[in-house]
Amino acid sequence: MSKNIEKLIVKFLNKEANFDELKQLELWISNPNNEALFLEIIKINASINKSMTKYNKVKAKENIIRRIKKEKEIVANNSKRSLGYKYAVAAAASIALIVSLTIFFNKNSDQQQLLEPIIVNNQIKQGTDKAILTLESGEEIALVKGTDVKTSNATSNGKEIIYNKEVPANNKIAYNYLTIPRGGQYQATLSDGTVVWLNSESQLKYPVSFQKGIPRKVELLYGEAYFDVSSSTNHNGATFQVINKNQKIEVLGTEFNIKAYKDETNIYTTLVEGKVVVNYKNTKQILRPNQQSAINTNINEISITEVDTYNETSWRKGIFSFNEKPLKEIFKVLARWYDVKIEFKNKKLEAVTFNGVLTKSQKLVDILETIKTTNQINYTFNGKNIAIQ
Repeated sequence: MSKNIEKLIVKFLNKEANFDELKQLELWISNPNNEALFLEIIKINASINKSMTKYNKVKAKENIIRRIKKEKEIVANNSKRSLGYKYAVAAAASIALIVSLTIFFNKNSDQQQLLEPIIVNNQIKQGTDKAILTLESGEEIALVKGTDVKTSNATSNGKEIIYNKEVPANNKIAYNYLTIPRGGQYQATLSDGTVVWLNSESQLKYPVSFQKGIPRKVELLYGEAYFDVSSSTNHNGATFQVINKNQKIEVLGTEFNIKAYKDETNIYTTLVEGKVVVNYKNTKQILRPNQQSAINTNINEISITEVDTYNETSWRKGIFSFNEKPLKEIFKVLARWYDVKIEFKNKKLEAVTFNGVLTKSQKLVDILETIKTTNQINYTFNGKNIAIQ
């Protein structure tokens, strides 16, 4: 499957595609030679809509091309207006549209019957913007979507917390903690202008303001975070450091992702832009864009590999992008976001891989149905406990 086309479709779904990209997608879909791949992409990336009955591929193409043309008109008429969303919250609605176009499973019919989704009576909800802010005094404040909060050093609108710009600091450094529970995510802009996206089940420790003339230090106590670091040139050359367990990341100004969950053996650092130095025990490794370091804390070894950074960092844009990922790893991600417990009754299924791009705004049952149709798995709900078999 073409990853470029798949990403282009995701950009279209999220209203991030420019005019040329929309034109390219329209031409690609219109080409009869791409019909099989088009259906495969839709099959993998769409959630199943239980209200559907039968559709044919001709109608599917007509509908999606009509929507692309409409998007092209919007882009052309509003060339100065950004169509990109900070988060891909609109993706689920767009995917629902494409689902209403087509998913084909019966190989012997031009008008093919959709696989009926399992009807599950459960109250599992998607994750949302939420966090616990612990002030220097020890006071805890709940940050939740739709609620404004103001402290002496920062303000929050329920989706992100923004700290006041750096002020002359005294000799005492005051720290705040931002804790993201399961089923949560949050964004923080630190006093130096560095932006941090925190994934579910994560905790970050950081000063409310950085002292001048010394390295800017924060600590990812556990979990996953994406950093867009304010350049050292804006801070008299002061480097930025991220501490995690025995690992220390040193940067001058760059974008990178750290994944270091408590229930996982490996610590992953993925570089998107710039250059970072990974310090682990007595070892130093320089990462360049599209490289990832993996530290195995059991055997104290570090390795460097080339990766697709889109797959590693798309979570911060509201997207799950899985490329030949084992179901065991995928369900860890889903369990954190939907705050559920997922158990494999058939352990052999843990190694089965899945390819696809999904969204964090989808219902869990829809995601499970998508994985089910491409991997021949079954699942059952018992409250917030899910059994895979």
